Amino acid sequence: MTILYLVRHGETVDNANQLMQGQTQGRLNERGMEQARRLRDQLAQESIDVFVASDLKRAVDTARILAEPHGLPVTVTPLLRERDWGSFTGRYIPDLKDAVWPDDIETLEALLGRAGQFLEYVKAEFAGKRVLAVGHGIVNKAIQAVYYGKQMKEVERMANCEVRILEL
Repeated sequence: MTILYLVRHGETVDNANQLMQGQTQGRLNERGMEQARRLRDQLAQESIDVFVASDLKRAVDTARILAEPHGLPVTVTPLLRERDWGSFTGRYIPDLKDAVWPDDIETLEALLGRAGQFLEYVKAEFAGKRVLAVGHGIVNKAIQAVYYGKQMKEVERMANCEVRILEL
């Protein structure tokens, strides 16, 4: 059995400012680095074979901190990228509450498809291993929706540096 530790990256400057990051690189703030160090210490004794991250900086930086005690490299994949928010990217999130969604946002079908591809990738590439994967709030929600056969709205939002364990 493959065990997946699904993690959301640490808090970023844009998270703190309530800006829609989407597929921008993002940068961990001091709180985000501290969250990652705390989780690193909690997981230091766990037997983890592989570290995988979205190819966006905020996820890679979080994964590198988490991998430190294990002395392992971080593999990156665009399958774990956050949802592409199109022209909503960079906007103040509270202002988007009643906004009409533009056509350039990644469709829910595409996002869920990518989430399913990620689960298949982990099962194929890391069969029988313990894999820690650092993604983002919405893509992690999509991964869990596919895994549990639920709708996105039925999956509880993940906090920064929260871990959820899935058995594949």
